[in-house]
Amino acid sequence: MGLDKGIVNSFKRGFENKCLRLITDSYSTALEDNAIKRNWDENDITAQLHQHIKDNPLRLEWNIYSNVEEPLPKKGMKKEKGFAAKLSRIDLKFSVITSNLEYVYHMEAKNLKENDSALKRRYINTGINNFLSGKYQEGCLLGYVLEGAIDKSINGINKLLKKDKRTSEFLSKEENSVHGDCYRSNHPNDFSIQHFMFDFTSLKSA
Repeated sequence: MGLDKGIVNSFKRGFENKCLRLITDSYSTALEDNAIKRNWDENDITAQLHQHIKDNPLRLEWNIYSNVEEPLPKKGMKKEKGFAAKLSRIDLKFSVITSNLEYVYHMEAKNLKENDSALKRRYINTGINNFLSGKYQEGCLLGYVLEGAIDKSINGINKLLKKDKRTSEFLSKEENSVHGDCYRSNHPNDFSIQHFMFDFTSLKSA
């Protein structure tokens, strides 16, 4: 007999909140330690945040496994020499196993700068759109704001969405108990994405 659907959904929401707590705690620790530089690539920043996640005793208390650059399986892909190198990867993966079920939560990170339209376009094309296409599943987007203000970076993303005639998919501020700079975008077929913005502008550039 399977677990009650309501119990499963409640555990899943609890697990996701714990994942968000781990990433926001790591962000706060990185700021306190000045452990990140603003000229870093997004993978560098994610690797440093992941180190703080691994060092967080809550991760072990909650029995959560985490990994960076996790390969994503692709249905129907022909497996031949070199196939693994061609797999898409997600920046952060969290997982937990309970009652013979595994729950997974993904986070995809993108660098952002107030005056860099190319980064904002990349946030849409390889962030938002990859969740919409199903390439990334069960997760959220992280925005690493390296220059300028968060709200102006968000406005820039929304301007590009407007240019694409996607005004109904604008990012809007959302109250969140885990992190103050949280946004949500709503998309066709009742699909929505959470966006957590991390402000690194106070840190050194090198």
